[in-house]
Formats: sequence, C-alpha cells, structure tokens
Amino acid sequence: MRGSATAIDRAAGHRRIRRTAGAVGSAALLLPLLGAAPSDARDSAAGLQQAFASAAAEYHVPQSVLLGVSYLQSRWDAHAGAPSVTGGYGPMHLTDARTALAEAPPHHSEGTEDARGDGARTPLHPEAKVPENSELPARLKTLSKAAELTGLPAERLRTDPAANVAGGAALLAAAQKDLGEPLSKDPADWYGAVARFSGADDSATGAAYAGDVYDVLRTGAERITDAGQQVALAAQPGLAPETAQLARTGLRTLDASGTECPTTVSCEWIPAPYEEFGEGDYGNHDLGNRPASQSIDYIIVHDTEGAWEGVLDLVQDPTYVSWNYSLRSTDGHIAQHVKAKDVAWHAGNWYVNAKSIGLEHEGFLANPDAWYTEAMYRSSARLVKYLSKKYGVPLDRQHILGHDNVPGPTTSTVGGMHTDPGPYWDWGHYFALLGRPFEPSAGKDGGMVTIRPDYATNQPGYTGCVAQGEPCAAHGSSAVRLYSGPAESYPLIKDIGLGTTPTTGVNDLSSRVSTGQQYAVAGRDGDWTAIWYLGQKAWFKNPKKHPTAVNATGLVVTPKDDLTSIPVYGRAYPEASAYPAGVPAQSVSPLPYKVLADQKYVVGGKVPGQYYYAVTFDEASHQVVVGKDLYYEIQFGHRVAFVRAADVREERSAG
Repeated sequence: MRGSATAIDRAAGHRRIRRTAGAVGSAALLLPLLGAAPSDARDSAAGLQQAFASAAAEYHVPQSVLLGVSYLQSRWDAHAGAPSVTGGYGPMHLTDARTALAEAPPHHSEGTEDARGDGARTPLHPEAKVPENSELPARLKTLSKAAELTGLPAERLRTDPAANVAGGAALLAAAQKDLGEPLSKDPADWYGAVARFSGADDSATGAAYAGDVYDVLRTGAERITDAGQQVALAAQPGLAPETAQLARTGLRTLDASGTECPTTVSCEWIPAPYEEFGEGDYGNHDLGNRPASQSIDYIIVHDTEGAWEGVLDLVQDPTYVSWNYSLRSTDGHIAQHVKAKDVAWHAGNWYVNAKSIGLEHEGFLANPDAWYTEAMYRSSARLVKYLSKKYGVPLDRQHILGHDNVPGPTTSTVGGMHTDPGPYWDWGHYFALLGRPFEPSAGKDGGMVTIRPDYATNQPGYTGCVAQGEPCAAHGSSAVRLYSGPAESYPLIKDIGLGTTPTTGVNDLSSRVSTGQQYAVAGRDGDWTAIWYLGQKAWFKNPKKHPTAVNATGLVVTPKDDLTSIPVYGRAYPEASAYPAGVPAQSVSPLPYKVLADQKYVVGGKVPGQYYYAVTFDEASHQVVVGKDLYYEIQFGHRVAFVRAADVREERSAG
C-alpha cells in the first residue's frame, strides 16, 4: 500500500487529524506521542534491569517471568512512549487503543494497484466498507486495568518504562490470583497467568504465546534496548512449566480444522468467499490445484493498514480482494482465509499471485512511531518456515518478498504498485528468526553485496509519515539510500519507470535498497560502494567501521556479448505459440527499463514462462499454460524483475 500520511480519529466521537499507528519496531529514540517523558522516566530507563527486579519484588512475580513476557512483547524496548500498531505502550506493551489507534483505509483499497493484476480481466479496484468501531476487546485496553491495580496515572504508564514494568507485573499477579494460583517464586507455576496476559481469547493462542515466553526463559536473552540499556535474562534450560493450568484459564477452544499452519502457532479458519454474484462477477480469489498444477515460489509480506476486526470483515466480502493469512499483532494469532492450493488476489501482479502465498500483518507503514510485537514476528516466521519447507520456497529475499518488492506487470502499472511493509519492517530480525541470518559469503573483493545495515543505528531521513513533506521521526530502518555518485551531494537515483523526481518520501522506492537484498558490485570509492540498479550505477555509503552491506558471491546474469541492451519484464509469461485454443495469448510486454551491456544482476532463479488462465467462476475452464521460453528472476531495483534466458549469459561473481 501507500502509507497514509493522516488518519481520522473517531474514538472521541469527532473527526480530527492525527498520526496513524505506524509500521515497525523502533530501535531509536523517538519523540513520545504525549510529549516529553518526565525526568523520573528518564532516570528509571537508565536502570531498566533494576526496574524489573523492583516490580518483581513488589508484586511477587518471578523476575524471569516478567523479563520473558516483556521480551515477547517488545524485546524490552520502550519506544520512548510511542504506541505499537495496536496501541501498546512500553516494555510490557500495555494497551490503550482509544488513545493510540486511528483508522485508515485498508491498503488494497488505496492507490491505483489492481490487486489481482491480470490483464485478461477488468481491473479490480474495490472500495472497502470498513465497519464502525465496536467495543474494544480486553486485549486492547490493558493499560487502564494496570492503572487501577497500581494506582499509577495512565500517562506515566505510557511514558515511564519503570512504571510500565510495574503495571505489567501487577497484571500478571492479578491473572495468577484469578486462576487461584499462589504467587509462587517458581516460574514454572506461572504458565496460565502468562497465557492470560497475552490477551488471547482462545486456549491455542494463549498456549502458543506462553510457549514462546517459556522458550525465551529456557534459552535466555541479552540485548541493549532502544534506550541504550543492557538487559539480561539468564537461561533456565530445564524449566518445565505447569501447562495443565491452561485448562483453568477459561479460554475458549479454537477450531483449527481446515487450517494449513504449523502446530507451533495458533491458527483458525476464516474463509474468504468463492462466490458468484452479479453478471459474470465472482470473488474474491480463484480455485487452483497448487503445487500440482504450478509451483508456489513466493511468500509475500504485507501490512494490513487496518485493525484486526475490520480486516477480517473485509476478507470475507466477496466483492473485495483476498490473501491467504492474517496475523494479529498483540499475540501473533493467525487466521487463514485461502487454501494454499488456491490463488488469492493480493500482490498486484497476476504472475506473482498465481505463484505466491500472501501474509497480511496487522499494522501500518507510514508512521514510524509505532512498532510490531515480537510475538507477531515470531509467529510469522514460524508460518513462513512451515510454508517454505512444505512448498520448497527458498528462504531468501528474492522469494520472501515484501509487497514493495513485487514488480508492476506492465509499464502502465509501475507507478501504482504498493509500498508496504516499507522501510521500518525489520528484515534482519525476521530472517534471523527464520534461521537464515544475512552473513558475508565472500572476501573483500566479492563481486556481490548483501544489504545489511544495523537496524537500530541506520536512520535515513524520510518525509510524509504525518503530513506531505513533513519529516518523519528518527527511526531505525532496514533501508539504505542510493545516490548517482559516491557522496550525499549527488542526486538520488531516479526510477525512469515512475517518471518523477526522486524524493525522500516514505513511500518513494526510487532510490533505496533493503536488508537482505543482493546486488552485483559496480564499483568502490573509499567508504562508498556502487551497485547495478535499474540499469544504472547506484552508490550507497558503506564505511568499513560501520558497513551497511556485507560481501557476497553467487550467480549473476549479464547481456550476451553481441547485445548492447536487453529488455526487462515484470512477469514471466509464455511465448504466444504456447497457448492452446480457447486461451488468449497474453502480451509479453517489457517494462520501461533496459539492462545494458556489461551490467550484472543477481539471479533469484530460472523459470519457464507461465500463465494461469482463470477468468471465469467455473474452475473447469482454468488452465496453466507453460512455455518453452525461460526467464531469470533478477534483483533489478528495489523490486525484482525478469529477463529472458536467451538474452543473457550466467556467471558466478567473484568470491
């Protein structure tokens, strides 16, 4: 989507412009939502480890349990009083949604992107019918309960990390008492209270959340927080919680039948409708037979640009669009909507849709003051690992794509493609959870680089998070900016496909690369490295002491020796002769880019041209057309692209 700069706050019963809830976890000091934190908050932040010890002693909660719960909520970060995507504050993620949350149109309703992206059909631009806010669930208003239990004012619980930790301890102690359990010093005795603390309303989600917390307790953790504080949790490898307590929590039993999820997450089936309506209209996905009929090659990471309940209503609307899974931020709960065998309409490129699974994460791109919970990152990573293993999807950044990495299928669609999850999604942390951290694979003269800035300290300036042209708050980022020469005084790299002057706007992908993406090296000059990008030589700052990329080696392609340039495509469609009678041949139309002689681009895979013909409700007419022409997927710009194998030669970059 294109992150909305403003949103309408209806919680107070009137319209007023305010910041939207934003995209991803901060590792930088941000401006608090409610003004500067009091001096005692700053003092308490200096001793966050002591704050955990003090709160544990005051409320008779094992310190390790308190630390483990906080780690799963925020990785102990305070975010300087800014709320998460679901209105959670501080290290304990105490939720106050009426203060923090705003409404924004779900991202499939914004911009010019046709979520289906099939030129054989009329473009699909549905209007979201977002329901009015209902009573907030208990999971979104834990801060007010913490205020009652501690006697501390709500503002202090939002902005003072020590007070926030105390509020979390009070909630855990109250949950333990409600279960009729003693305030034991043994962390094994707190399993039920931890499950209740998650805010889940079903036992499967509570168990998955508690299981994650106890995994942290067993392995231990240590890190420096966004406020620069060292916090540590000693490992307890033999810890075995009293899981039988779950039966006494009163949480409902979740029906997971029909879902395609790993057993390590909580998952329910909320189906998207495959219904016929109107005259020849149907929605909101296509039935298929994957992977037997065609392989699943991609998993696409989206953010919802909307809150959980409203998003679930939309995916059940046959006139809207669809995706395969939704993930909830507060506790990592998953809802599946479309079977993996079927094709959801989510990525804006029919070739990618036909070969992908779409994951919508509850959250917002444009406002960097907000952040995702560790619970959702972990749940998402477990789902992706499961899907990757089941369908053979490589765990790399040319197959685990953001929506912002999906190319426009044709020249006319390039400018309208969506930009989520944006520069604040922590790709480095996500891939570490996937078990595939980005490591160097070549020496200092490697012919490729893997983009890998330090998320916390990498803070490129952006505009447009709050209002058009207005600077965004300082924030950690996965993205690195590109220039036309080896200095920041040079102009930003221009994307000719957009036809606009490049800017530092949060939705402008013209001149940036992202963590995990790989590019062929085009030159080096002191602290600057050049890569081949969108047919140009693009430079980024890469100092030896604080590198923003690591050296790599791998397969690249370059135009054959007798060619001065070759076309670039947004989809790998078959040649016209491959189409059987009754299936109209789709245009193999290049994008407005070229790869010039001697330029090199990193290979993501070699695939045959393929088109899934599914333009009617009757699935009997659906066919997969496979051509003889082969394509290479390449990392061309911020988005991936395709070149014909007949136009290039493959080689291994220097190691």
